[in-house]
Amino acid sequence: MFWHIFLLVSGVKLLFIPAYRSTDFEVHRNWLAITHSLPLSRWYYEKTSEWTLDYPPFFAYFEWLLSQVAKSFDPRMLDVKNLNYASEQTIVFQRFSVILTDVIYALGVRRCLRALSAGSVNPTRSLLIGGALLLGNAGLLMVDHIHFQYNGFLFGVLLLSIGALMENRPLQSALLFAVLLNLKHIFMYVAPVYVVYLLRFYCLRDFTVGRAAVKLIKLATIVLGVCLISFGPFYEHIPQVLSRLFPFKRGLTHAYWAPNFWALYNTADKALAVALGKVTKASSTGGLVQTFDHTVLPSITPGVTFALTGLAMVPVLLKLCTLKPSTSSVSLGRSFTRAIVMCGCTSFLFGWHVHEKAILMVLIPLTLLAIANQHDARWAVFLGIVAHYSLFPLLFKPELTLVKICLHALYTAVSVLLLKLIHRATFFRTVEFLYLAGFSVLCVYENIVHDAIGLRERLPFLPLLLTSVYCAVGVLYFWVSYQVSFLTTNGGEMTTEKKKTK
Repeated sequence: MFWHIFLLVSGVKLLFIPAYRSTDFEVHRNWLAITHSLPLSRWYYEKTSEWTLDYPPFFAYFEWLLSQVAKSFDPRMLDVKNLNYASEQTIVFQRFSVILTDVIYALGVRRCLRALSAGSVNPTRSLLIGGALLLGNAGLLMVDHIHFQYNGFLFGVLLLSIGALMENRPLQSALLFAVLLNLKHIFMYVAPVYVVYLLRFYCLRDFTVGRAAVKLIKLATIVLGVCLISFGPFYEHIPQVLSRLFPFKRGLTHAYWAPNFWALYNTADKALAVALGKVTKASSTGGLVQTFDHTVLPSITPGVTFALTGLAMVPVLLKLCTLKPSTSSVSLGRSFTRAIVMCGCTSFLFGWHVHEKAILMVLIPLTLLAIANQHDARWAVFLGIVAHYSLFPLLFKPELTLVKICLHALYTAVSVLLLKLIHRATFFRTVEFLYLAGFSVLCVYENIVHDAIGLRERLPFLPLLLTSVYCAVGVLYFWVSYQVSFLTTNGGEMTTEKKKTK
């Protein structure tokens, strides 16, 4: 039945083939062209298009592999100078490449769910419900199969790594995560969790100096070996590769403010500037290569965001260290996954130039945990509502309004119904219920009222601002609440709360 769900969801993805495509479609077409038609030494120098190659080498190799198939569909898509090329064959190939590589995601989901449901009363039911929620995730449908990206493939590698750890295969987990980092370096957000966990529960478990040293050497060999395979062919161009991977001249926030702490900070700065009658400085939504200064509040540098992110992760990492090594691999795996959720959310809230799509790095592992624990299920539904709404601005075309609203509403309804079959409980406190109900009001204002009262010309970006700020409040609330629960319980093995819910 699991693979039947996968096939059903894949059928839904086929419906989106002719849908709107973002600039990311051209980004990946250009990378296909670069890796196919240019020698490897020029991959990270090519700049005919503004969409230069800025992912780690493994993803570049992945694009090269895809290009070997792409030439059979339409070789003209592989011409570097053929900018914004989008023939029917090109569209079909690129759309299908995302759908087919989602097999990796399905394998990761299945591996984790089987590990989590081992020993449960009804493991088959958990596998099917978890599979439905993860394979049919509305965020991945919007971001990968309408907007266009390969997040499902990447999250599949992450889940395969988490699953290996739950199966007590730490070296395999480390290998898969090292591969993932060399596919997309954004997963550095959760690397500290891997470092702490593998040192504490692999190297230092049943501690003796000799054994710890041998295990540390094994880990280092695996990680360095993967990095050598990835970056080795570019050894003469490492500075150039790194300059592409870490372009710090970009602004604090993306063109659409991701719903994080800095969205609230930027809004406060603009509100203070208006209140004090000061002229605002350069846009705080830096596009490709823009930096800016705040008008009233102190300006934020990359160093500030890194320091704040690191400090905010410390309590979770210390809590992870205090767990008992004698705990079962699955229980430790759940705590490890919660730490992934928390550190991913911390980086999302306080990181530099965060994209709104990065919220999926929090939501996917949290949804994985939802099948086993009512507390996790409650937060998976809450954050799912917030996160999926925060992705709406990516699908800005009027013809997609009904599509994204229906996807959100249907996924939310299915999530609540399926998770209640497992946990048979209500999920939200009154204040949370009222906050979530506010999304209906926000949606009506943004899509109907804003234009009806004539503000489209005067305040065209107000709907985006409201979405960002309102969602940021929810993400921040989740981060504080979930972190308190994680830190005050036994490794996050949270029990059902008995407070008033709605």
